Amino acid sequence: MMNWRWSQWRVVLRAIVTGLLIFVLAANVWPPLLLALGVKYSVPAEASFLGLFVWWAGGGGPPKKTTSDRRIAFRRGKLSAAQWGWGMAAALSFAITVHSALVVLFRFEPFPLEMFRSGYDLSFIPSLTLKWIAVVVSAVSAGICEETAFRGYMQRPIEMAIGVPTAIFVSSLFFTLVHLSQGWAIPGILPIVFSAGILLGILAWSSRSLVPGMVGHVIMDIGLFAYWWTGLAGDFTTRPIAETGPDKAFLIACGVFGSAIAAFLFSVARLRTCIADCDR
Repeated sequence: MMNWRWSQWRVVLRAIVTGLLIFVLAANVWPPLLLALGVKYSVPAEASFLGLFVWWAGGGGPPKKTTSDRRIAFRRGKLSAAQWGWGMAAALSFAITVHSALVVLFRFEPFPLEMFRSGYDLSFIPSLTLKWIAVVVSAVSAGICEETAFRGYMQRPIEMAIGVPTAIFVSSLFFTLVHLSQGWAIPGILPIVFSAGILLGILAWSSRSLVPGMVGHVIMDIGLFAYWWTGLAGDFTTRPIAETGPDKAFLIACGVFGSAIAAFLFSVARLRTCIADCDR
């Protein structure tokens, strides 16, 4: 990095600032809407906002002089049927990887229930159905906004100016840093968050699209919101292996984790092959 030219440093700094601004401005629309309007009225409002956000981030609207740059940052492009298939396989295996990693982590140390539930109180929402709707919309909002910010507007320009490894590292680092304020950001979680950023960065680069990463991010976040953060789908009550020993449930979780990573890497490799075939 010490040999970078100023023009390269400028691209990196601009990408970081732009990505963070996109994240802060877009991801923080839904929470105040939900609190102010309730689920019934906030959902259509957020859907309208996300539609406009994707349209603008993908190159629509003013200013016209940034249209091309926005299209490039958003990784706009068509996916073939095979690319869609392997992209969705990678998205699903990504989400399974993250959740199985959490299960494995909390077999090594006690699950800090109160820290994970801090800031995710849904008691103000009157019905179970509306709570599930809020969870899904929260996940969709986070998936779209965060992938656009970090794997799009932050990572893509750095890929073009410096290279893919540096771009993925930088986007993953800042993806982790912006989550440090969360109550669940305990030391054991941070490597999982950073690794999730790495996998999402690889998926965005491999697919040349933000869509597979958005899908994987949304699936992951539905599980995070519904299970780990709110308890809507149940509570993790399994004791650490220090108390139980490496029981069958622990071995299964380890097997799922390893299999999910292998499936992700295989899907990404197939995705790259499909894209290479299309480029010929």
